[in-house]
Amino acid sequence: MNPVQPQSSQSLSLGTIAPRPTPSRLSAIQAQGRGWLWALGIGLAWGLASCGGSPSPQAQGEATDGASTGQEVEFWTMQLSPDFDAYMNGLIDSFEAANPTITVRWVDVPWAAMESKILTAVSAGTPPDVVNLNPNFASQLASRDAWLNLTPLVAPEVRSTYLPNIWQASSLGETTFGLPWYLTTRVAIYNQSLLKAAGITQPPKTYGELATAAKAIKEKTGKYAFFVTFVPEDSGEVMESLVQMGVTLVDAQGKAAFQTPEGKAAFQYWVDLYQGGLLPQEVLTQGHRRAIELYQSGETAFLSSSPEFLKSITINAPTVAEVSAASPQITGTTGKKNVAVMNLVIPQDSDQPEAAMTFALYVTNSTNQLAFAQAANVLPSTVQALGEYQNLLAQGGTTATSVEQARLVSAQQINEAQVLVPAMKDGNLLQKAIYENLQAAMLGQKTVDQALADAAQSWNSRTP
Repeated sequence: MNPVQPQSSQSLSLGTIAPRPTPSRLSAIQAQGRGWLWALGIGLAWGLASCGGSPSPQAQGEATDGASTGQEVEFWTMQLSPDFDAYMNGLIDSFEAANPTITVRWVDVPWAAMESKILTAVSAGTPPDVVNLNPNFASQLASRDAWLNLTPLVAPEVRSTYLPNIWQASSLGETTFGLPWYLTTRVAIYNQSLLKAAGITQPPKTYGELATAAKAIKEKTGKYAFFVTFVPEDSGEVMESLVQMGVTLVDAQGKAAFQTPEGKAAFQYWVDLYQGGLLPQEVLTQGHRRAIELYQSGETAFLSSSPEFLKSITINAPTVAEVSAASPQITGTTGKKNVAVMNLVIPQDSDQPEAAMTFALYVTNSTNQLAFAQAANVLPSTVQALGEYQNLLAQGGTTATSVEQARLVSAQQINEAQVLVPAMKDGNLLQKAIYENLQAAMLGQKTVDQALADAAQSWNSRTP
């Protein structure tokens, strides 16, 4: 693959950069569950897999020579090297050409190391100037004032270039702590042979239709419709399903808001599926990886994942891949669909906040977002880039491969997609409270009402 090269764009106006606050020391926090890694990581990994090259000096953390009178911006990304060296180096070169007083030092960090590495750097008061994170993890540090508040720094006309629902994902109240970068939305990958054997002519669109399909698939084929994990430290897909079913997780004061008729119906939905034998028993003990294993072995009919995962199925399970297709993400009565977001944040302790802001806006402008979307097979987060990318995908028509068709499905649903579980302090504890009590109800150890009450009590009584 020859990654599409980034291009220069018109300069963007910024509000006045506020004086740097007094550096704050941060205590280490527990790492968030890594379900978001499956949503973004798998798709991006397959986008990268066909690229090549050796790690650049920047990617390995070696400083580059800069102008003697210039500023240096240290930029951390997650696992883009060596596969994206050509793209990233081109992006940096074009930025430096347009901004001759600024040089960029690129440091690429493995997925698994980023959280501990940035925590250490922020706690020591020696962070990089721009960091690639995701809103869920970034929000944990945003609540501790680790990042610049971008709300007064980005001009309204610049903010309006980003998708409004995606911009909101990196906000806590009136504070905006990140700029949107690249996105993915899950699609429903399904086994056409299993659906045909069960007499199902169209893939389900809603959870209600999914429950009906699950019963038919079990009765006609002896197999399960799907696997979704209830392990508290793993994927947040079940949490997201509650929101899709009309459940409000927390109120404006941060208190539990799910002890409602909608919350009871959502809990009851999962309890009924499990107790009816329509979910594998290991949903209580195994993570999202098991969902992949079962689908690739032909034991489940549906898999919620990135469009790019169809490439993995082609390699690991070619027979299943031949009968696989993609449809829009299954949702609830709200019609809401999930989106996973990667953003760029600027630490409060940055030595070069203005230069960092200039660079972050450059990386995420429409021209460069479109280029990265084409190179990595992800989705851009600006209105203009998304429209152009959708048009490019639609040009494949009836000759498009299953992967290309899945990408188009993903891109078409982005306008109705949002981060279903908003950034919040202690979000991992909310998932733990809900999953553990939902598990107890599924096992018959608690009634649904008791499980709801106990989950709410657990969340509301946590230590701040």
